Amino acid sequence: MPTFSQLCAFDYGTKTVQVYNAPWYIQDKPRFVYRGLMLDTSRHYLPIDVIKQVIESMSYAKLNVLHWHIIDEQSFPLEVPTYPKLWKGAYTKWERYTVEDAYDIVKESKIFFNRKQFSFSINVMAEIDIPGHAESWGKGYPDLWPSPSCREPLDVSKEFTFDMISGILTDMRKIFPFELFHLGGDEVNTDCWNSTPHVQQWLQDHNMTTQEAYQYFVLTAQKIAISKNWTPVNWEETFNTFATNLNPLTRLGPGVCPKAVAKGFRCIYSNQGVWYLDHIDVPWEGFYNAEPLEGINSASEQELVLGGEVCMWSEVADTSNVLQTIWPRAAAAAERLWSDREATSGKNITLNALPRLHYYRCLLNRRGVQAAPVTNKYARQPPNGPDSCYEQ
Repeated sequence: MPTFSQLCAFDYGTKTVQVYNAPWYIQDKPRFVYRGLMLDTSRHYLPIDVIKQVIESMSYAKLNVLHWHIIDEQSFPLEVPTYPKLWKGAYTKWERYTVEDAYDIVKESKIFFNRKQFSFSINVMAEIDIPGHAESWGKGYPDLWPSPSCREPLDVSKEFTFDMISGILTDMRKIFPFELFHLGGDEVNTDCWNSTPHVQQWLQDHNMTTQEAYQYFVLTAQKIAISKNWTPVNWEETFNTFATNLNPLTRLGPGVCPKAVAKGFRCIYSNQGVWYLDHIDVPWEGFYNAEPLEGINSASEQELVLGGEVCMWSEVADTSNVLQTIWPRAAAAAERLWSDREATSGKNITLNALPRLHYYRCLLNRRGVQAAPVTNKYARQPPNGPDSCYEQ
């Protein structure tokens, strides 16, 4: 239906919506099953209505997974009934998501498309990034911090830490039915584990180095997720550090896919250099030319790549500019994830793809989505002067 909707246009002469050059025979299917957008609501809180706008706009580009990076070291905005003090880690009491809010986000795509009589749906993959990126957890439960001066990684030596992870995942499993759940695992600096006496003692008792304790933490969290019928996803650092001991599940990260699939892992492609939307100096061509199967020649290994996602980290994005930062560049990656490789490679993209992206940006604007001009030097900038939407 999103494909068909793009063939419809309002005729100002007849004042009716028309399908030009009909009849059409549409034979359209995605190249990859996973076509995602990661949205960070920890660095800046995004109101529910804004997240719904993102979901609706994703549908127009046929992206089908919202990777919701809900929690990070800066804030813990989500209500967790089993551990009600956790959301003390939110920036303020007004920048929080209730359980009902989370249910609403998960149901939004189904509700919207039922209302519009579309058959397209979007899944929500939630993320908690552990054991690093979790300082905000200790605002409500300080015992999760190894010490007042060592606030992350979470305390690996306490059963309470893993009891809480289990409780959080139990509560979240009631909300998020999608088969994948992201457990983070990146950028873990274990130095302060070594300098905290009770953690140091635990390491000695268990004959572990800090790197081995990092592995123990990630694998234990994976087992908890699997016990709740989730397939765990991690950032690439886990694969790079201890791949041989990980479950052969899904990895996510730039540059890791060829190595991961060669070892039998499934992989979701992303690319920090050109698919991170907060890098506003990366032009649309960078998004369009990134190829998820680059460096993977074996057909059996190519089948292990589920797809890919663009990432909207929010250190410098909030309600005032998040949609302009996402669109239209995310649509360039979306075409790569939907269309056959032959249709998107080896051509003059300025002649072939750019006119489509101009048109699509204007289509988004007509639908009320605040998509920025395509060819500005820096993404999300306003127009440089008067001109048609189709030329900017």
